[in-house]
Parts: sequence; C-alpha cells; structure tokens
Amino acid sequence: MKAVSTGLVVFAGLLAAPLANPADRVATLPKDPRLVRLQQYLEDNACPAHRFAQDFIVAADSNALDWRLLPSIAIIESGGGRAYRNNNILGWGNGNLRFTSIRAGIQEVARVLATAPRYRDKSVDEILRAFNPEHADYVFRVKAVMRQIARSEIASAFN
Repeated sequence: MKAVSTGLVVFAGLLAAPLANPADRVATLPKDPRLVRLQQYLEDNACPAHRFAQDFIVAADSNALDWRLLPSIAIIESGGGRAYRNNNILGWGNGNLRFTSIRAGIQEVARVLATAPRYRDKSVDEILRAFNPEHADYVFRVKAVMRQIARSEIASAFN
C-alpha cells in the first residue's frame, strides 16, 4: 500500500511541476481582459509581437510593472517585432544584447527594470528616461502607445 501512495504522490508532483512557471499559471486562468486587448491591439497594428502578449503581461505582473510598458517599448524599439535582432524586440543595449529567445528577453528586461538600482522603485517616466536617456521624446513616445492601448481597451468594452 505504501508503494501505491508514494507513486500517487510522485505522479501528483509531476502534474504540479509545470505550474511552477508563472507563464503556465496564466494559461490555466480565465481569459485575462488585458491579454485579449493587448493581442487585439498588436494584431490591429500588424505587430508580430502579438504572439508574446501573454509573456508581456506575465513578465510585468511578476515584476510589478505596468502591463502596457513592455509591449509599448517593443513597439517603439522594434515596431512590435517587425525589425529586431538577437531575439531582442525591446531594444535592450541598443539592440546589441543577445537573448536565447524573445520570451527570455522579455523576462530578463522586466526583471532588470524591477530590480536594478537604475530602475527599481521609479515611476514609469523615470524608468523610461533611464532606459533611453539619449532621446528627449522617448518618454512621450512610449507613453503615447501606452495610452493608445488603454484607450483601445476602453473602446473595446463598448463594442
């Protein structure tokens, strides 16, 4: 009997193990309205990054960032995945840093924005100024996209 119960515990553990990844947890939840809106916004704007909408939201939620920040940076930096190199759709390190995958790049940039002293505990404006200090209009451009995503979210609620 002990062998059977041990086997059940191991089997149950194998089933639960994939849920350790935050991205997997989101997939089991009811459809997040932010996900629906972000996918639609990116698709409407012909952004290949629509395939990563869930990754943007999971990375933002895991790192206490505004959920619109990462996809908005991706739109400004790479046209939402239309033009990038090194799996780096967020333009990190002037686009020169390499990531093993786009998903890994999204996760790493989110982690750094949340934890590195240069960005940690800063407002969105301060994060964006530090992210790209060379262009005075960068904050305005990224936040304009963030506002478009928010407006689209409100508009879609009335359709």
